[in-house]
Amino acid sequence: MGLLSLAIWTPILFGVVLFALGRDDQVQAVRWIALIGAVTSLLVTLPLYAQFNVATAAMQFTEMAPWIERFHINYQLGIDGISLWFVLLTAFINVIVVIAGWEVITSRVNQYMGAFLILSGLMIGVFCALDGMLFYVFFEATLIPMYLIIGIWGGPNKIYAAFKFFLYTLLGSLLMLVALIYLYNASGGSFDLTAWHKLPLTGRAQTLLFFAFLAAFAVKVPMWPVHTWLPDVHVEAPTGGSAVLAAIMLKLGAYGFLRFSLPITPDASHEWAGLMIGLSLAAVIYVGLVTMVQKDMKKLVAYSSIAHMGFVTLGFFIFNDLGVSGGIVQMISHGFVSAAMFLGIGVLYDRVHSREIASYGGVVNTMPKFTAFALLFVMANCGLPGTAGFVGEWMVILGAVKVNFWVGMGAASALIFGAAYSLWMFKRVYLGPVANDHVKHLMDISTREFFFLSLLAIAVLYMGLYPKPFTDVMDVSVAELLKHVAQSKLP
Repeated sequence: MGLLSLAIWTPILFGVVLFALGRDDQVQAVRWIALIGAVTSLLVTLPLYAQFNVATAAMQFTEMAPWIERFHINYQLGIDGISLWFVLLTAFINVIVVIAGWEVITSRVNQYMGAFLILSGLMIGVFCALDGMLFYVFFEATLIPMYLIIGIWGGPNKIYAAFKFFLYTLLGSLLMLVALIYLYNASGGSFDLTAWHKLPLTGRAQTLLFFAFLAAFAVKVPMWPVHTWLPDVHVEAPTGGSAVLAAIMLKLGAYGFLRFSLPITPDASHEWAGLMIGLSLAAVIYVGLVTMVQKDMKKLVAYSSIAHMGFVTLGFFIFNDLGVSGGIVQMISHGFVSAAMFLGIGVLYDRVHSREIASYGGVVNTMPKFTAFALLFVMANCGLPGTAGFVGEWMVILGAVKVNFWVGMGAASALIFGAAYSLWMFKRVYLGPVANDHVKHLMDISTREFFFLSLLAIAVLYMGLYPKPFTDVMDVSVAELLKHVAQSKLP
């Protein structure tokens, strides 16, 4: 078993163990096992970074074993500079979510923690899979634990939200399955992703495959106009579910563009780049405006996530190194910032049991420590220089201006909208006099809450002040991808 298999199966194994511990009198033991499992899962991913060779674009830590031999489906794993950080990010966010739910979750604790650990392993599997069918299995399997997390521990409309989440993402993925089967036949009976990248496909085949992949990945990102499931799901999901959904699950769709759409259908990607840029700018501008009128904090952050992910898809389809690298950096930074924003809202919700902005006011008077964290995360959400939120957006804007000034201008408007809705929310929730008795009796954050918010704050500031380790890892892989995409694959 290699390092990637360890990264995938360690959290899944701990999750299965937690499911086996079903008695309510074992709650404290369950929490500690979940924490040990999450920390162990993070520790086994660290050698991937320590031993990673940044000088090559080749897949590293590769593993290969026959799985379903009759159909040439293999258990094939490997990572490059594009996927490495997402493996580490997934393991890191999993630790944060376990700590955040430590005291908050009191019913079915073993199932809650187990579902998150299994989900973490499955998502890492998506980022490591080099076999098309293995990718699809991991990609779809992530729906099951998230469906349970929303449907069991969610809000009043949790069943509706869980069904909407499941059906939207499943229906989009069915077209991807058709595309995978077509590629299997076109390649002479192989699900090897690297072999698919070299297939000489006709222009018509590329276009059909491009839109099949778009159906799956656009819903997952989610891109405008198939984004409507996300705000409903975020509002109903428990805090940990919202954090993982925003920080990692949305990235599965964007990652799919880099692994499938761009390298397998390069000509169609160039042909339809205008459509992708238009949809991305709609997410950045239109959804940014929609965010401003939200009255629910979770809904506001959910819509802002759609706007921020618009930067990602915009960066990918302007086909230059600044844009693609900026899109990947934006995915990582959004993982830190969105998780922090949702967990911060969770801290308030645990005390007041309301997500309405109007229910708060003057929180700084009773929770000064927490307000300091909230201010940092809100500034990162705005894209303030020196925070993680700035780096990726700035790279994408620079890349876009190189291609077309007006595209860059449209993307830059997100910084204005981001500042407007984020600071407006901060002002109404945290500043001014104490607005009501709920706020008057609030207690500042506990040591546990201070700890996990500190970890996220360090990540947000470190990435904002020193992004070089993040970009160095991906540079060679991004250059190789762009070189590959620039070469026509028409027969």
